[in-house]
Amino acid sequence: MSEGVYDLFKKGSELLERGDFMAASIPLERARSLDPDKGSIREALGRAYFRSARFEQAAEEFAALVERYPVNDYAHFCLGRSLEKTGRRLEARRHAVLAAGMRPDRADYRALRDRLRAA
Repeated sequence: MSEGVYDLFKKGSELLERGDFMAASIPLERARSLDPDKGSIREALGRAYFRSARFEQAAEEFAALVERYPVNDYAHFCLGRSLEKTGRRLEARRHAVLAAGMRPDRADYRALRDRLRAA
């Protein structure tokens, strides 16, 4: 019996919350293939990739989110962090500045912005 998108997302999210990042990517990838426009799936998959040090893949997921939801501050922040980890600091800086501008109350956003500006 094949699992539906929601069941796959739920399973992946539970694995992600338990810290099993590599395993979480499997059902989340399947969910994305069934519903590639669902932002919550792309975000969870990006987080799973990031936490398992698959930074290029994380950047791809967060870039897809930013493209679809350009005012999603968290997506810009995560894209900035992912790009920083791949060595693409100039690109990362742009997204960090945008995230911090959208949510100046977030210290983590400001810290990423400031770290990338200093580099």
